[in-house]
Amino acid sequence: MDTIDRRLLDQLQRDASLTNQALADVVGLSPSACLKRVNRLKATGIIQRQVALLSPEALGPCLHMVVEVIMERDNRALYQRFEKRALAAPEVKQCYKVTGEIDFVLIVTVVDMAAYDHFCDAVLYADDNMKKFRTLISRKRSKFDTAERIPDDRQASR
Repeated sequence: MDTIDRRLLDQLQRDASLTNQALADVVGLSPSACLKRVNRLKATGIIQRQVALLSPEALGPCLHMVVEVIMERDNRALYQRFEKRALAAPEVKQCYKVTGEIDFVLIVTVVDMAAYDHFCDAVLYADDNMKKFRTLISRKRSKFDTAERIPDDRQASR
């Protein structure tokens, strides 16, 4: 990946709806060269998918929660079972297996507390290896950024 690839990725993370012509103009490539590079970035899996980001505020009431989960037993198969259940739940928007006292951190979005109770029953309490969990309810989302850090050549060679 070179400097032009990084510029393409940066622009696409800002606005994936850019036409190929507009993207080529921004990064200083011909449209055909730009399209070839973008297609290569897709084929190699660097670009996984392109999505539309929705405004939660425009969609109506919504609660965003950070849920810290502590498991009873440290067992790979039991962790994988929990992770599979969490990933299948539509309320779980992000799932992290973490180090330290906490085993998993889930980012959960629900319409109200009744929906969260249903989620807890279906996902958290349904796992007999779940020791306890703590829920942090977001009062305000001050920043939400989907962009991934793109390493430059100096960092890649270390």
